[in-house]
Amino acid sequence: MRWSKERIWDWYNARPWFRGCNYMSADCANRIDQWQALGFEERFQTTEEELKLMQTTGFNTVRLILEYVVWKEEHDGFMERFERYIALCAKYGQSCMIVLANDCMPPKTERWKMPYVGEQTYDWGYHGGKMHSQHGAHSGPAPHFYLDESESREDYFAMVREIVTKYKDDQRICIWDVYNEPGNSRRAEITLPNIKALFELVRSLDPVQPLTAGVFRMKGDESIPLSAPEQYALDNSDIISYHSYQPYNEHIKVIHRLKKEGRPIICTEWLGRCLHNDVFTLFPLFYLEKIGCYNWGFVAGKYQTYEPWEGTWHAYHNGLAPDVDFTKWFHDLYRPNHRPYDPREIEVIREFATLADLEESK
Repeated sequence: MRWSKERIWDWYNARPWFRGCNYMSADCANRIDQWQALGFEERFQTTEEELKLMQTTGFNTVRLILEYVVWKEEHDGFMERFERYIALCAKYGQSCMIVLANDCMPPKTERWKMPYVGEQTYDWGYHGGKMHSQHGAHSGPAPHFYLDESESREDYFAMVREIVTKYKDDQRICIWDVYNEPGNSRRAEITLPNIKALFELVRSLDPVQPLTAGVFRMKGDESIPLSAPEQYALDNSDIISYHSYQPYNEHIKVIHRLKKEGRPIICTEWLGRCLHNDVFTLFPLFYLEKIGCYNWGFVAGKYQTYEPWEGTWHAYHNGLAPDVDFTKWFHDLYRPNHRPYDPREIEVIREFATLADLEESK
């Protein structure tokens, strides 16, 4: 059963203000690299250095997305590495929000192939490290690598069941994010039975952590309805979460709309500088409203999320996005040498993180 409003507010108010990032280390080409055995020890050392930096920045939480193909192909090793990862996060004061499923899928083209364990390739100059990524055009529903076939779907659910069962009482994990951007990649109605089944599964395991799934296309205009999977996510999340790379004024309207749910709110993806979604306006807003926040990215690296979405380039050239500022990084806070992209951003983050800690210590 969904947590009552009283229960989720008690839970939320008993914890520090959540501020952190969606994380993988700078030497990962993708999430397979983040979790697979090949090169893990070297990347784990990078992770430790970056978590030290994260702690001094003022962050206290990370959002991590699972990778089914690694769980399937390297099961025992994956489970061991996952434990080491969340233990290392805890060592540096970072709780973990774990994302269990994901609809950010690349379009199925002649270049498309199933994810695989092993050496990962990447293209320079492209958001996500891929010339043909999930941020390109979808002419139809993108295939979900695992949830579209009955056999792999059941196996995927087995992964979710195993991980949630093992960590359902573990305070190092703060929230289960059941489904990232449900219905994205033109999947809409295809996703509805999957998100329902996953919520029911995780809920049946009775974890001590709350459940969420973020709305990601919500506008401030309340006459614009959500897709069916997003509406299901909104109606069934214990704690409300959302994504927004929109400018400040539109962001305010989305928050106003979400506040009507009467539950705590967390923004699980934000920071799109070239779209006028920046640290200087939004981080103080999150502090003031005590809205938890996870910007996308930390140290710039192989995944290249400082580059614009590929779709942003297309929109600009087609006259649909004339106000994009391509002189700015999209995501990420630090350069590869661990110097800030903009030191003033880090000063703002530290200032309001310190204020929050002082208030909570009283």
